[in-house]
Amino acid sequence: MTTAAWESWGAHRKEDRGLRPPTRLLWLAEYRAIAELGLSLACAPLLLSAPRGDGHPVLALPGLLASDLSTNVLRDYLRRMGYDTYAWELGRNLGGIYRMRATLHDRVRTIHQKTGRKVSLIGWSLGGIYARLLAHENPESIRSVITLGSPFSRNPDASNVSNVYEFLSGEGPSSEERAARTLFPHEFDRIADDLPMPATSIFSKLDGIVDWRAALLRANDRTENIEVIGASHIGLGVNPAVLWALADRLAQREGAFIPFARGGPFTLAYGYAGS
Repeated sequence: MTTAAWESWGAHRKEDRGLRPPTRLLWLAEYRAIAELGLSLACAPLLLSAPRGDGHPVLALPGLLASDLSTNVLRDYLRRMGYDTYAWELGRNLGGIYRMRATLHDRVRTIHQKTGRKVSLIGWSLGGIYARLLAHENPESIRSVITLGSPFSRNPDASNVSNVYEFLSGEGPSSEERAARTLFPHEFDRIADDLPMPATSIFSKLDGIVDWRAALLRANDRTENIEVIGASHIGLGVNPAVLWALADRLAQREGAFIPFARGGPFTLAYGYAGS
């Protein structure tokens, strides 16, 4: 590891130490996801006025304990907006980055070869971790990456479900690693590192599952963070402001990147950069 890489990694670890799981009140407030779904259904005419796609393939990766059912609304909306959408087709997401790695690589390569076009990845929570690892390892197949409430920090204190992930997957920081995680880099610490393609992180400061600070990407000329005010973690994939932002980001020309303008019918739902 180069000196610069060590310094960058060390800076991440220092920032990670201040992360804490969301409060119990925010966790209980995740039930508002039902209202977010209802609002999207009511706003369907507005959502269909978003920028339309060019038909390129989009693969949706669900979060921990979720299945393709959780991304149905998202995929149906993007299909109506002109995209060739794909479910991950791997059942319920029980975690296991090591275990799922080869299978996910095959899924992306199959879609890329079938369509002859690069694939955009949308990863919800843990699905976003998978998406960024896939993008690092398959840059020739990936067009863009959008994550929804994905915790890029490996600090187990950044999420209310870290213990659940570790129990189900058998993966996670050992007690020794927990004690020394600020000293030794890990292969998956690079999930927050710069990608060679456009990357967007959509997050909410009222996320009841993940510390929102763990979902922030470092700024560069092809990376952005979009805050959706008041969104729940469970509702990120059905929130109308999130759906609009997804359509807007995916509609960009391949290879181009223009920062999100925070406009459209849901302008008031977006926070400002750096807020």
